[in-house]
Amino acid sequence: MTRVIVVANQKGGVGKSTVVANLGAALAEAGKNVILIDLDPQGALTSILGLDPHVLTRTSYMLLTRENATLASVLRSINDRLVLVPAGSDLNGIDAHIGDAPDRPFRLRNILLRSRVPADFILIDTPPVLGTLMLNGLTAAQELLIPVQSQYLAMRGVRGVLEAVAQVHKHLNAELNLLGLVATMYKTGSDHAREVLDELKAVFGEKVFETVIEDDDVIASAPVAQKPVIAYSPNSPAAHSFRRLAQEVLHV
Repeated sequence: MTRVIVVANQKGGVGKSTVVANLGAALAEAGKNVILIDLDPQGALTSILGLDPHVLTRTSYMLLTRENATLASVLRSINDRLVLVPAGSDLNGIDAHIGDAPDRPFRLRNILLRSRVPADFILIDTPPVLGTLMLNGLTAAQELLIPVQSQYLAMRGVRGVLEAVAQVHKHLNAELNLLGLVATMYKTGSDHAREVLDELKAVFGEKVFETVIEDDDVIASAPVAQKPVIAYSPNSPAAHSFRRLAQEVLHV
């Protein structure tokens, strides 16, 4: 059975796209067939994987707005086990196109339900705004993964997304459950980062992944090379962190 995981936080800059790209790459490296879906108009995930969201025509926008669109028609291959539904800048206009449609939150879920593309995992990247695009991600998924920047103020975004999830769970998608929270941009040796992590564990307990994604320069430089860290610097500490995160996800 395909596991559909949405990655969301109502605060930007917490590493959502980085987590999606590298968790997906690590799962693919572990032998799983993975589909990544970019629902963020900024297209960071798409850019990380070497595509330009400003020139693409077959994108997640097409998937959500055309009745005859299929998942297979918009997929772009990244490697043998990893494929991407890229974002385009046209996603900025999604509300003007389907904002009043009664099936607005269910477009992606319906497409995935009728898709014949085989996958072990589908990972969905979302914008940091509770609107049509995040709702489509939350409604299509069974599991929610929340990246949390290791700073106190970043924890406010967790509350926002969990409040949204409670409403989605009640009214739109009763199958959606919290997979876990992963600390990102973690500064080893920082008392503040450690205190934030301790607070997350005090509140969420075992829902906080043991793996932390450290604040590593290679994470910032890999997108310049248009590659996930796993491919750009496979022996780096960051790459090993994403592999450990993948193993935790596999064994949930």
